[in-house]
Amino acid sequence: MKELSPDEIRSFQQERGLHVTGELNDATRRALEEARWKLGDRSLYLQPSPMMRGDDVATLQARLTEMGFNCGRVDGIYGPATESAVKEFQKSAGAKVDGKCGPATIISFLRLTKTISGGAPALLRESAEQKNRGPALANKVIVLDPGSSAGEEEITLDIAHRIEGRLLALGATVFLTRGATNNPSEEERIAFTNKNTADLLISLHTDRHENSAAEGVATFFYGSDAHGIHSIVGERFASLVQREISARTDLLNCRTHAKTWDALRLTQPPAIRVDLGYLTNAGDAARLARAEFRDTLAESFIIAIQRLYLSAEDDAKTGTLRISDLRSAGIRAN
Repeated sequence: MKELSPDEIRSFQQERGLHVTGELNDATRRALEEARWKLGDRSLYLQPSPMMRGDDVATLQARLTEMGFNCGRVDGIYGPATESAVKEFQKSAGAKVDGKCGPATIISFLRLTKTISGGAPALLRESAEQKNRGPALANKVIVLDPGSSAGEEEITLDIAHRIEGRLLALGATVFLTRGATNNPSEEERIAFTNKNTADLLISLHTDRHENSAAEGVATFFYGSDAHGIHSIVGERFASLVQREISARTDLLNCRTHAKTWDALRLTQPPAIRVDLGYLTNAGDAARLARAEFRDTLAESFIIAIQRLYLSAEDDAKTGTLRISDLRSAGIRAN
């Protein structure tokens, strides 16, 4: 592989939904390795950790999904759900059922995908599962992931505790990925979220920039323009959070963005990351230092979570609902 210039690295990172740094970091190296594989270049099968990853796996998953075979999220990782979907396809195609996507399976697969298209059932399944959970928060499991980079650790943990208290009062089950004295790795946070079969993951962070004029709030969800896929629930939740915070505070609206960061990609439930302002901006830093501002942020999250589970006819305009409205409406289930 030829050596890439910083501009080429930045362009690749932008295309793949990674942090755009211009530096060849570990995440970028993994993405470059995944990008070199096209469907048919190799046989795909379930193997012990590390599992097979690549654009060929993502293409396989996307096409299986279009044909109605449930392989879960299109994440480019050949896991048990993908193996199961391949076996189901092999049964339907009359091929050897071994869960391995080798030459014979790929030939059958490519032949049939020219004539069969089933829309986007994975997106429909994700949306249906979210709707079937009902509006009450009492049966929801929410994981809060306070960031722990230098300068943000106290702020994000405090906001997480404010969100936690409000969620518990509404009957939800809440887990925090860290406390005041521990700092788990990203891999440990992902594993913790998946182990607790969460309904949502909310990762809380602040941002920094060499330009002190940079300011505002931004929200991120799992999505890949390169593969044409995204989390439909994650995108909607990110939009709700972004809109509620922007309506209730004077933070600059820096919009929502699709990213392929591992914390969004590898968690099983819909996940978002929210950057709650820039600590390098005097205005944002002053806002985040105020207890009442952190309370407003916490309420914004609660209302966004509740709106995610409300039907369209029961939903309200952005910035109008209050937690007291949820209690008086009986949305807290017994």
